[in-house]
Amino acid sequence: MKLPFRIRPYDDDDRPALKFIVTYRQAGKRKRRFFTSKKEAESFGQLLKVEFQNHGSEGVAFPSSLRVMAGECAAILAPFGKTIRDATAFYVTHLHQEENSVSVAAAVAELIRLKEAAHKSPRYVNDLGLRLGRFCKSHGERTVASITAKELDEWLTGLAVAPGTRNTFRRDIRTLFSFCERRGYCASDPAKHTERASAVDTPPGILTPTQLAALLTASTEDVLPVVAISAFAGLRSAEIEKLDWSEVNLFSGFIEVTAAKSKTKKRRLVPIAGNLASWLQPISKVAGPVAPVGLRKRLDAAKRQAGLLDGWPQNALRHSYGSYRLAQCADAARVSLEMGNSPQMVFAHYRELVKPSDAERYWQIIPSKQSRKLIKLTSAA
Repeated sequence: MKLPFRIRPYDDDDRPALKFIVTYRQAGKRKRRFFTSKKEAESFGQLLKVEFQNHGSEGVAFPSSLRVMAGECAAILAPFGKTIRDATAFYVTHLHQEENSVSVAAAVAELIRLKEAAHKSPRYVNDLGLRLGRFCKSHGERTVASITAKELDEWLTGLAVAPGTRNTFRRDIRTLFSFCERRGYCASDPAKHTERASAVDTPPGILTPTQLAALLTASTEDVLPVVAISAFAGLRSAEIEKLDWSEVNLFSGFIEVTAAKSKTKKRRLVPIAGNLASWLQPISKVAGPVAPVGLRKRLDAAKRQAGLLDGWPQNALRHSYGSYRLAQCADAARVSLEMGNSPQMVFAHYRELVKPSDAERYWQIIPSKQSRKLIKLTSAA
């Protein structure tokens, strides 16, 4: 198709600012327009081309206001190396993206349903819903496509939480927007461009041998196996809550954590240490749940009785196992298999947290011969 215009350089000493000229025909008459740059001339030419395609050569006419507006737009875009056509294409893409997007609240609800259908643990799904629900309070009615990385950073920095907790929120936000990108609700994932908070590396809280002995002493028979398995086998709380006595084999010397009950969805065998066997032997059963109904209240009662309820470290029993076990065997890969973690995580979190002498005392905590309710430390406290 022959173009309805021609662009060529223009050189006039009387008008040195004008560098290009566009010639075209309108209603049978020859017309000329002058421009200071080639980009402006090309933008005007594109307008002529569209008008020619719509109405033919006789309809190529622009109101003066439109010509002025086109010139202004072209001048604004010129420093960026872009034309009016580029700007139009970009904005049309944006409009399509907005049209295909959904609200943040709807995307969160869809993500939660997806996680539930994938059989993610109820605790993970609940925590994910709580944190993303907090994001929805301020952004729920916005479309996913309209959220920017700058807005996400501002929301994250506005949270009155510790750096580690902020990074947990950031992780869940990234989960949401990565999901939305795959669904086509946003052109790209803005969350991956957010800033990660610098958290101070603090060691996990653990119990001393004396504190653990006091807790075991204070535990009633129904909660005692939970405390002992947590401290001497390192199972996660959620894994113990699902554990059955049929999976605790004192004869073979292993506890089986099935794939269905493991956080990582991978089966693993955890060795039953000698002192753990001493605690479980008198109270073990052939089958049935290891954890009693109302575990949390019963465990809190034991902590209170032992004087440990206030200031109880998060995941204290599992962290204690990792720390004392690594000090005992000095094998991060081995401990990682037993705990269901990576060797890098075990090495980073549990290395050099306790002295070998304390580890020796820890693994010698056994029930006394006189009473299963008393604890004997085979070395001085």
